[in-house]
Amino acid sequence: MKNISEYIKNRRSIYPEQFSAEEIKTEEILQLLENANYAPSHKLTQPWRFKIISGNKKTELGLILANEMKAKTSPEQFSEHTYNKMISRPEKSSHVIAICMLRDPKESVPEWEEIAAVSMAVQNIWLSAADFGIGMYWATPKPSSSEIVSTFLQLENNERCLGFLYMGYTQFNPELKAARTPAEDKVKWI
Repeated sequence: MKNISEYIKNRRSIYPEQFSAEEIKTEEILQLLENANYAPSHKLTQPWRFKIISGNKKTELGLILANEMKAKTSPEQFSEHTYNKMISRPEKSSHVIAICMLRDPKESVPEWEEIAAVSMAVQNIWLSAADFGIGMYWATPKPSSSEIVSTFLQLENNERCLGFLYMGYTQFNPELKAARTPAEDKVKWI
């Protein structure tokens, strides 16, 4: 059994191209989301919202994201490779979770604190997923806040999408080493 420090140090982005074809069990996804729900949030605004995308809806999401990116990219900047990757990544995933934030209607805390709380909820998902052998990749494509994506995700007026968490079973590769400089290089004691 690993301790929390090992999970933190071994957490990696795992791309959909590395996922197996096996579908993640519903009860495991529900456990990940339950763990996400215990992230801290200032004034208990609990701004995290998650939309689970599976089945044929993954294909629809990939097409929406790719076509929106293509429509908003100049011909000189457009990459067919990126376009095809945006289509295929949801299909190669067992599930895709749209990471959303429901802004506190009272705006009782700054927006950055709400975004930070959602990010902490995602970190809870990510660390918990390691226990199930689930790999993940958080992508924030440019069209994630477009009107068509908002409609697809059925977002409320004060809700926005912060990206997509592609997920699938994977074999953890202990050979993956963290590319981190020492923590003490980033710390000053006062």
